[in-house]
Amino acid sequence: MPAANGLQISGRLALITGASGGIGEAFAQVLAGDNWDLVLVARNENELNRVRGLIAAKFPNRQITVFPLDLCRPDAGAVLFEELKQRQMSPVVLVNNAGYGIYGRTAELPYEQQIGVVDLNVRALSDLTLRLLPDMVARKNGGIINVASTAAFVPGPFMSLYYASKAYVLSFSEALAAELEGSGVTVTVLCPGPVRTGFQERAQMQSIKFMRYLRGPSAYDVALEGWEAFKQRRRIIIPGTLNKVSAYAGRYLPRWFTLPIMKFLQTPAGKKPRT
Repeated sequence: MPAANGLQISGRLALITGASGGIGEAFAQVLAGDNWDLVLVARNENELNRVRGLIAAKFPNRQITVFPLDLCRPDAGAVLFEELKQRQMSPVVLVNNAGYGIYGRTAELPYEQQIGVVDLNVRALSDLTLRLLPDMVARKNGGIINVASTAAFVPGPFMSLYYASKAYVLSFSEALAAELEGSGVTVTVLCPGPVRTGFQERAQMQSIKFMRYLRGPSAYDVALEGWEAFKQRRRIIIPGTLNKVSAYAGRYLPRWFTLPIMKFLQTPAGKKPRT
């Protein structure tokens, strides 16, 4: 698969997590349109089948396999890896998209939901990467797209675990990309800002003051930009000029400056920040 900067990938099977909606579904549409076969993973079997049906109708020559699986399960990576081996399926590209956040005061939010953020956003992403990466390196072929967020660049009061998990994804991805220079394996980390998906509703973010004013890009546009960046061997892609400015401001400005701003912006509407 030639790309603008000469990237060559042989084999056309991609594994996409969180593929039942949002950016994951959009990646499935983008890759299918680029002549890739797909392995789609998510918890919701009905939604996975919906996505498969939509893609099959549009791209009838694509092979689409769905695995309904809750990646928060401690054994999820092992279960999925064994299924792939039994079916003699070897993904050349891994899109680690699955993730969620939860909004509120950390001390007051349900433990199970909060620890689930770590399980899915950090452990599951790392698990699948560690399982699939050795074959990519051995073949000198393929790569990984990790979906982080502009949240990766700053701490996030009232979404502390989500922001921290995305900082992990960014750091892990950048380190891997540096390690793999010259190996034939590409690692790209996609850091979108707010996107028009169901993420905000699931995270219960409707009461954040500034969210009501944001109208982000479509999930498809974000996935397409991420895919094109991957093919160009780019390490970090931040869609949108404003998102680039805010992300790099968050990276280089001191915490004593950014933390009060983030706390003010994310304090639930109608409540004063605690001091």
